[in-house]
Formats: sequence, structure tokens, C-alpha cells
Amino acid sequence: MDQNLNRQSSCLHHAGHSPEANGCHSHQACGFSRRHFMEILGGAAAWGGLACLAPGQALAEAVAIPGSPLPPGKPLRVQPVLTYHLDQPRERTSWRSYGGLRTPEDVEREVRRLEGEIKELAAQAGFPLEFLPLARVNKTEDAKKATQSEADAFLVFGASGSQQWLEMLAATKKPNILFVRHQSGPVYLWYEIAHWRLLRKSEDTKAEPNLDFEDVVVDDFEDVRWRLRGLYGLKNARGTVMLAIGGLVAYSKPGQELGPGHAQNAWGCRIQKVDYETLKDRLQKARADARVQQAAETATDELLRQPNVALQTGRKFVVNTFLTLRVIKDLMAEHQASNVGVADCMGGLIPIFDTPPCLALSVLNDEGFTAFCHTDLTHTMPGVLLRWISNKPSFVCNSHFPHHGLITLAHCAAPRKMNGRDFEPTTLMTHYESDYGAATKVHYPKGQVITCLVPNLHCTKWFAFRGKIVNSPSMDMCRSQMDVQIDGDWRALAREMEGFHAIVCYGDFLRETGYAVKKSGAVEWRNYSELS
Repeated sequence: MDQNLNRQSSCLHHAGHSPEANGCHSHQACGFSRRHFMEILGGAAAWGGLACLAPGQALAEAVAIPGSPLPPGKPLRVQPVLTYHLDQPRERTSWRSYGGLRTPEDVEREVRRLEGEIKELAAQAGFPLEFLPLARVNKTEDAKKATQSEADAFLVFGASGSQQWLEMLAATKKPNILFVRHQSGPVYLWYEIAHWRLLRKSEDTKAEPNLDFEDVVVDDFEDVRWRLRGLYGLKNARGTVMLAIGGLVAYSKPGQELGPGHAQNAWGCRIQKVDYETLKDRLQKARADARVQQAAETATDELLRQPNVALQTGRKFVVNTFLTLRVIKDLMAEHQASNVGVADCMGGLIPIFDTPPCLALSVLNDEGFTAFCHTDLTHTMPGVLLRWISNKPSFVCNSHFPHHGLITLAHCAAPRKMNGRDFEPTTLMTHYESDYGAATKVHYPKGQVITCLVPNLHCTKWFAFRGKIVNSPSMDMCRSQMDVQIDGDWRALAREMEGFHAIVCYGDFLRETGYAVKKSGAVEWRNYSELS
């Protein structure tokens, strides 16, 4: 390769590309399937989320182009439970507790109302959510039966009834969200006493081991929805099968020593290693297969015809990327993996792929997998969790020094489909450190809100903040760059931040992620932005 390619004028590809020419009839990704990951992985000829596009503007206008949504994960199964007790009058003594459910007719009205609200919640959730039939708990036997539910979580409507029933549901160790009515009426008993009686056991300090203050929701089903979204992300992050190409190589000694055990023990993940010799053998066979080679050429042509993609490196490196993708996706399918990491990506893999893995990782993330530089499991787990919570790609990048309310985040393997559907304008350039091959420079829009997580190296803390992109510069550093205005206490972040790599996604998902992290029990959560 001409080592001065990066400093030469760019070869820009802006040819219009009609959907009908490729047999597509909508602005959706060619060959993209919404089926489960393993079905996608099974299609070895699927090269990536390459959009079929109508003619568009030049890249300089920095417009996103339509794509397809990321495939969903496994649905969160929720068991709704209504607890209630109908008090009976007694002469000359207190007999009536708080609560507006006084008669069987009141209960039936509330059940019908709840069933409608649950149906609406499921329809508007924005992620796969399955509600089981509403269970009624009016005695201890009912509570025992409800605890046998195969659901992932309980949504408990605490109209009234025994404290023991709520404790039994929480003792299942499955997440419990306790919904109580105040202004939405009829008022619930547990609106009065959830804090004092249930969580504090009639004392001053918290004493209930299986519930937290954040598990109680008053009136607002939106507050239920975002908690369930966090639990949905947690369900799909746990048990992830990870493909470690070249073995496990972390960016630090603590990460190398602690990362694999943390992923396996705290998150239930399975790690499948693939050595370089296996990779070389697979790539040699792919390069010798004329059909595979032609498919890589075709995929390259489709990518470079996209109206907001510019090429500023050798075309052959894009072709090499799609050959590499074929091999990686075959290996992922064989190991049933939805995550992949690459060891020694800045040196050892470049001679094998004849390009850095940057563009391949970008395409995999745009398809809905999680694919990151290095096989460093300190940043892999927050990247996986954030992808599932947000249903958007996770961008693993380098952090920089917070100053004047700003922080820079940058890397060369950035996803393009950052909003989870549409492709941002992108220049394909060399990988910065090697000045070789194909990597992505994504042009980020100013004003875009992001969520950022910075995990520490010892797998004990995640530092989180909300930010806003104020610039997408072109400094001498990793290609995809964003200057981010920190929404929160940036001075405290600068003093306390640990770790190195950051994980970014579009949108504000601090509430959902913080809730999921606390439920996981895996790490300490530190949030530097106030929650709304």
C-alpha cells in the first residue's frame, strides 16, 4: 500500500444507487433479517447492514441515510400481581386500613383497569415485553402460587394485603417492581407504608434485603417502563457467548487478571477462544473461493455507492474487510456467539487480515452484534449491556481528560448506525496508529445526546454521565471523534474517574442502565449526571 494514501486527496464515491436495482423496494438494509441473532449468523453470505439507497446528497452535507432497526433480543417475561384484602367491619374498634378497594366490585374494576394499562404498557414499551396473566393474591396460598411463576420479574400492584405476601414475592430473588397508586387512585395501602413497613421493617434504616427504594413506583407507568427496559437489557446481557479471536488480551494487568472471571462469574458469560492459526486457515480458504471473493467485491461496491460514504483509503482494504467478515461470522455461528473481541488488533491481526479489524467491527455492531477492539472484558460487559438496553450500537472508544465541562471520545472502529436505524455520514480511512487499511470516521451531528460509561480496570465500578456532542473534529487521533459536553459534575468526574476505555450510545439511558447495574450486583454504579 502507498503509505501516503491517508495524506492524498480522497477518492469520493457518491454515485446514486436505486433500491430497485438490487431487488429492494424500501429504504431497508439489503438482506437484513429481524430474526434472532443465530438465524442471522446462519446466513454465511450476509455481509452486513448495507442499505439499499436512493440517490442522495454529497457526504459534505452530512445527512444520515435510512437503514433498518437492530434485531431485538429475548423478551422480558413479567408476572403482574395484584395484592389486596377486603376488610370486614368490626364494632367499636379500628378495622379499616388505607386503600380504595373495599368491595369485590372495586376489585373487578381495578383488575379491568390494570389489564388495560398493562396492555398499553406492552404496546408502547419499545422493546420485547411479555406479560403473563394478572395474578390475584388475596391469601397466603395465592402468594405461594404466584412465587412459582416462570417470569423473569414481578410487577406487583400493592393495593393492600399482608406484608408477608410482598416479602414472599421478593424472596424469589427475581426483580420486583412495586406499583402503588396515589393521585391516579383508588389510593393503595402500600403507598402509605411501603417505605416504613416494607423496606424499613418499622425501623429507621432499610432492612428488606430483596427490595430497594428504587423498586417502588408511584402512579407513573413510564417509571415502570424504563425499569423494565433495564431488566430486559440485563436479561439479554447475561449469559452472552463471547468469541475471543486471538485469545484474551486486556489493556491492563488488572483487566487481564480479573476481566475473564468477572464476565463469567458476575455475568454468566461463556468465552470461546479462536487462535490465529485457525483464523489464518479460514481466511486462506475464503480467499481461494471465487464465490466468496466475488461476494466481497459486490458488498464493497454496495457500500461505496452509498451517498454518504466517502473512500479515502485503498478499495482493496474494504474488500479484505468483507472477506474477514465472512470468516468471523462463520466462527460466531459455529460457537453460537453474539459478541466478538479481537486481540492485538493494532499489530498481530493486520498482517492476517491485510487490514485492521476496524471496519469489520463497525459492520458487526451495525447488524446488532457487539464487536469490540481488544478482548478486554472490562469494557465488553458495559458495551453488551448498553447495546441491549438502548437497542443501539455501543461505541467502545478511548476517553480523554475531562476539562472545562468537555471530554473527547475517539476510536477507529465506530459503528455507523448510531441511532439504531439510520447510517451516519462516514469516511473510510486508514486506521490511525498504523496508517493502514480501512477504518471508519463517523461524522457525528452536533447536539446529539449520548450516554457514556467508563468502567474501571478492576471490574468493580462504572462511572457514568450524560453528554451532548458539540463537535466532531479531525484531530490527530483515532478517526471517529466526538467532543462531548458533560451534563453533570465534570470536576468530580475528573478527580474520581478510573479505567480508560469508554462506552457510548446515542440517547439518555442512565436510569435504565443504573437500575440494571444495581440489580446485577456486579459493580458499583457512579452517576455524574442528575436523573430527570
